[in-house]
Amino acid sequence: MEPWKRTMWILWVGVLLCSSSYTMSVPFLPLFLLDLGVDQGTVNLWAGIVYSSSFLVGAIMAPFWGSLADRYGKRKMVIRAGLSIAVIYALFSIVQNPWQLMGVRLLHGFVGGFVPASMAIVASKTPEQHMGWSLGMMQAGTMSGGILGPLFGGILADWFGLRMSFVVAACIILTAALAVIFWVDEGKNGNQASAAKVGVLQTWKEAAGNRMLMLMLLLLFIFQLSINMIQPFLTLHIADLQGKLQGAVLTSGIIFSIIGIAGIIASPFWGKIGQKYSYTYILCICLLIAGAVESTQYFVQQLWLFTAVQFIFGFFMSGVTPSINTMVINHTDAEFRGRSFGLTTSANQFGAMAGPLIGGVLGLGLNIHWIFVATGLLLVVTGAVVHVSSRQAAQKGKEWEASTH
Repeated sequence: MEPWKRTMWILWVGVLLCSSSYTMSVPFLPLFLLDLGVDQGTVNLWAGIVYSSSFLVGAIMAPFWGSLADRYGKRKMVIRAGLSIAVIYALFSIVQNPWQLMGVRLLHGFVGGFVPASMAIVASKTPEQHMGWSLGMMQAGTMSGGILGPLFGGILADWFGLRMSFVVAACIILTAALAVIFWVDEGKNGNQASAAKVGVLQTWKEAAGNRMLMLMLLLLFIFQLSINMIQPFLTLHIADLQGKLQGAVLTSGIIFSIIGIAGIIASPFWGKIGQKYSYTYILCICLLIAGAVESTQYFVQQLWLFTAVQFIFGFFMSGVTPSINTMVINHTDAEFRGRSFGLTTSANQFGAMAGPLIGGVLGLGLNIHWIFVATGLLLVVTGAVVHVSSRQAAQKGKEWEASTH
């Protein structure tokens, strides 16, 4: 196997495990909080606060870790994050009250950086002709980890109990970090740390001067916000569709895993197609169709049909992030790459944090079927704006070319 492929597959497993670790506690988080002494009336509020806190801190810290990756080497950041997350999971197993649990979740967000640094290593080592495919595969790992996390968490809790499941998760993440230590070589270019000390504010200033990068960050935020708006209601909606609350968590985990499978299948496919034609074209198609498909959930009343629609939705939404990541690479310099992936991670996590909060507010006045429509419309409008903007940019380019001849 070629060295760049071996590196990609090792890091693919790493980002799958790391991404799943952010969401694997979701199925039993309310149960864990009840075990820690939270009363029934406030457990959902505590669950929302504890869950969102990690994303908030992670979003703030991501550009900082990206900056350090550019200065000291991306491989070192991957190892630091992997070892730190393993320790954090060991701490989860010994918390005694909800405040301690929230504190550990804040630490969880603080020590991140595994995914953006891994992406940056893959981008720096992959030949140009394989860039779309490799980043598509990495995105498949990241997205699938986030979707499969609740399923992994539910299985581990069932097998080992709530606390021991965190110890098992710590061992899994530690294994991923050790694999990077022994088998991933960043290369000579990656080991040459930048002499310039660039802070987070300077990173954002440089990014603000790159119009395309800022547009991509905005797109990532809107995309993550839209697909996470529905998350607080999915398990209860699935329970309604199957006619009983019993077994809804397991059913939800299975459906989430099916969406993950769609992502694994489709992400490299979209990467190859974008490489052949245009990433902007793929971005428009995926946003428009994913939004239209999600809106059809308004009419769905059967669980099997809901699952089928979610699979199709997952297939098209998996083309969005790899297209954006590749466009980010194409519009940033090599020495800014670690920081650029830090910024994309920040945009993703801000969207993942804001989505459930906005969905929760909408849920006060709308039933879940209308929230599906709102989510779909947001994606369709975003796709339409991208399409119009790209057409206008292309037209201006033609006019400029004509004026120079």
